[in-house]
Amino acid sequence: MNRTTNGWLSGFAGVLIFSASLPATRLAVQGMHGFDPLFLTVARATIAGLLGLLLLVAFREARPARRDVAPLVVVALGVVVGFPLLTALALRHITSAHAVVFIGLLPMSTAIFGVIRGGERPRPAFWLFAALGSAAVVAFAMRNGVSASPLGDALMVAAIVVCGLGYAEGARLSRQLGGWQVISWALVLSLPVMVPLAVWARPASFAQIGVAAWGGLAYVSLFSMLIGFVFWYRGLALGGIASVGQLQLLQPFFGLLLSALLLGERIPPSMIVVTTVVVGCVALGRRFAKPPAPRATTVLSSSAGSRS
Repeated sequence: MNRTTNGWLSGFAGVLIFSASLPATRLAVQGMHGFDPLFLTVARATIAGLLGLLLLVAFREARPARRDVAPLVVVALGVVVGFPLLTALALRHITSAHAVVFIGLLPMSTAIFGVIRGGERPRPAFWLFAALGSAAVVAFAMRNGVSASPLGDALMVAAIVVCGLGYAEGARLSRQLGGWQVISWALVLSLPVMVPLAVWARPASFAQIGVAAWGGLAYVSLFSMLIGFVFWYRGLALGGIASVGQLQLLQPFFGLLLSALLLGERIPPSMIVVTTVVVGCVALGRRFAKPPAPRATTVLSSSAGSRS
């Protein structure tokens, strides 16, 4: 199996894991029996950070170089703190279905930061298919009903921006540190802030917290915050940030499929049509993600001249 294919398979696994993140987050913060969004953010980072620390110690990983500390802080601010907190706050004002509108823009954000921070240069055709895929996801989400909340929308826009930056920065670091090491070190760097905040923001009583909220916290702590990133950053590093990042276009549909399988929800026919369009855009985007190889210069004429 070549490097690119390996990267796409790892990225696909990461997307599958992330697909349940928004529904799990909504379960965790919904209603009077849910967690406060701030506590959910710092608690998931604390739990995942302690697990990441155990992994680093168990495998005797060397500390990152000084030049890698600042990028790791950017990763932590983007995916450990920024995206979880902003989405948790947004999901108190909008539904997870409405959030799909913005998740459909995450691949574009990741690709843009892949160009800025990762030095990638996709062909113009890539941007065309990336835009078409994003538009298809947004159109599907809007057609299937959304709720209006300017505050929730603004929070989701901010979440998409910081998450795209965190994905691109983490993928760049993964090329030298490794995927699970990047997210583990980012989580560990956040622990000195997350642990005190978790103690400070904890509920007055855990007795009122429902089972669904605990399940949501467990999922986003273990899978969304740690295991998913192990696959995701490895996929981005091996297959390319802009290219593999387009797999996120499939995330909303995986989420709906999980809802159908687990909750018995109906899959609308339009979902099958739009999913087909998105898969086509992802495949074509992959083809044009890398710039064309430079043509070899021909020196036959000069060689012939030197012989004469």
